[in-house]
Amino acid sequence: MDTDTPALRALEGSDLSFDVVRTERARSVEESASFQEIEVGNLLKTIVVRRAEDDYLFVLVPGDRAVDWPKLRAHLGVSRISLPDADEARAVTGYERGAITPFGAERSWSVLADATIPGKGRVAIGGGGHGVNLHVDADALLGALGAETADVTKGR
Repeated sequence: MDTDTPALRALEGSDLSFDVVRTERARSVEESASFQEIEVGNLLKTIVVRRAEDDYLFVLVPGDRAVDWPKLRAHLGVSRISLPDADEARAVTGYERGAITPFGAERSWSVLADATIPGKGRVAIGGGGHGVNLHVDADALLGALGAETADVTKGR
């Protein structure tokens, strides 16, 4: 197995069954889905959210949906959350924006997946580099990540 990203190295020898799909660097979610020949709703974006100083989590959002900030704040029981800037996101995950994934991140932050993800079948999630994608069963992915699920998105 090619081990050129921390995510791929972290998954080496794991029980999670996945395929690595390499594409050129995409300029949008729609373009990425097209390159990977999957539906936009089956492409999962990994969003890093800061709850407090040095307290982050990963939120998995289908490509055809957007974070619903009031729902997310209510679910987390906080009145304020924010998105780290590009430098901070890289510092806390080890990945550049657009290539962030929970696998192989600098620290093992909690993962919250939108309630629309379970049962989706085959989905794509970032593999830790631009144009590096993992195709995996949604339920197996959520299990491997120990992800909590909640209704935290809206249509875009």
